[in-house]
Amino acid sequence: MLVPLTRKTFEQLVPLIATSDQYLYCWGKFPDVLKRALISAVSVLTIVLINVFASDDADPLFLLIGITAGLYWLWGPILLASLRNTEFRRFPYSGLWQGRVLDVYITEEVVGEEENVNQKGELIIVENLEQRINLEIGDQTGFRAEIKAPLRRHHQGISRGQVAVILVMSYQQDLGRIAKCSDVYLPTVNLWVSDYPYLRKDVFVDVINQVRSSHRKNKQRPLNNMESRSI
Repeated sequence: MLVPLTRKTFEQLVPLIATSDQYLYCWGKFPDVLKRALISAVSVLTIVLINVFASDDADPLFLLIGITAGLYWLWGPILLASLRNTEFRRFPYSGLWQGRVLDVYITEEVVGEEENVNQKGELIIVENLEQRINLEIGDQTGFRAEIKAPLRRHHQGISRGQVAVILVMSYQQDLGRIAKCSDVYLPTVNLWVSDYPYLRKDVFVDVINQVRSSHRKNKQRPLNNMESRSI
């Protein structure tokens, strides 16, 4: 089932400003926080030096800029998430797609490298591996998509045949060619599979319920055909 969505609904699902889930995702690990803290410190120091050499008096503008730069470690994730959302929102057309899980399997992928010295004093490269869940979804029309995400404990509840719902984006109004897919929602087990959480989960569930309610009122429509109405 593929149901086109209005631009208003799409922008509600993918907000311009970062959500709490997106903020936490972009917050990162300790090295990421440390990097932002260093950028904040260097920025503040640079602004102070410019202000000192440019004027003998404290400039309120420089003070404001300094405070903003000093708090970069805090608001940086909002900027990063908002930029990712902006890139996602560039697609003019979107739709709600429902299919099923065709396959699910686990792989290990290299997510980074570290340089270490072994007992012989030789420099070696150590690869950081991360287990990832691979979800292949599809429907009777032949549409197929594969979603990869870091493996989580709750993913144990995923199995073949479960209903899968995603948001699809396209440059074509009829959604004839899908350019991008969002997080995967499995409503029967209330689980999400995603790397970056693009969607507002509460709004997405509401949209799914609206589509199902509309579909029940129009049972004569083929399940796998494009719905004529937009949500």
